[in-house]
Amino acid sequence: MTTPFFEVENISKSFGGLKAINDVSFHVARDEMVGLIGPNGAGKTTMVRLIMSILRPDSGKIRFKGKDITNMKTWNIVSEGIAGTFQTTRPFRRLPIIANVMVPCLGPRTSRRGEWVKRVEARAMDALEFAGISDLAMEPASRLSQGDLKRLEVARAIATEPELLILDEPFGGLTPTETELMAKSVRRLHKGGRFGRLHSEGAAMIIIEHKLQELMKIVDRVIVMHFGKVLAVGTPEEIIKNEDVIEAYIGKEVV
Repeated sequence: MTTPFFEVENISKSFGGLKAINDVSFHVARDEMVGLIGPNGAGKTTMVRLIMSILRPDSGKIRFKGKDITNMKTWNIVSEGIAGTFQTTRPFRRLPIIANVMVPCLGPRTSRRGEWVKRVEARAMDALEFAGISDLAMEPASRLSQGDLKRLEVARAIATEPELLILDEPFGGLTPTETELMAKSVRRLHKGGRFGRLHSEGAAMIIIEHKLQELMKIVDRVIVMHFGKVLAVGTPEEIIKNEDVIEAYIGKEVV
């Protein structure tokens, strides 16, 4: 039996009397880009925080490449090869954006992976170039638009050379043009390749997004959550026709 690349097994999490995550299980293959969707309050962001160990589950296991990473420290999870971005961007606002990216370049995972660590600034610039904002390298993060802040978050994440990248609403607050640029960057990272000193073998991805039209164009498979449970799993084509999913988003027709 093949060991799943990434696996969530029977994870549950409660806040007081609220069951935010209720016995959730799913997996992601090494070459997959998976969408994680659901109405507001479905438990998507809580799930991300559990994976990144910002929150601790009440029960269940999370495994990465066969290793139990449940309850690991967040920085150790990043060192294992998982990185994430979040809905609310929190850069070092007074620092130039290149300095924001240099910080993750100094992490233990990246520092043991090659001679480039001796040239951290060049490495950070490659990540910014990949994300499409290298021309703003010396701008304070406080001056960036919402779209550029989202791209900065991606640059900071990919600077750790993740094998699994989790993106929480990467298209949120972006214009149609910015959304298209972000989608292209995401596809490039998933495919892999060499970009200056930045080399990526391609990252598996979990993408949480409310802009379903844009998401469905790029993901291989979709996991739908509702009230803390997995409601449906399938290809984008299957999910958009799934009656349970349609009902969860728009409700039953009142006659």
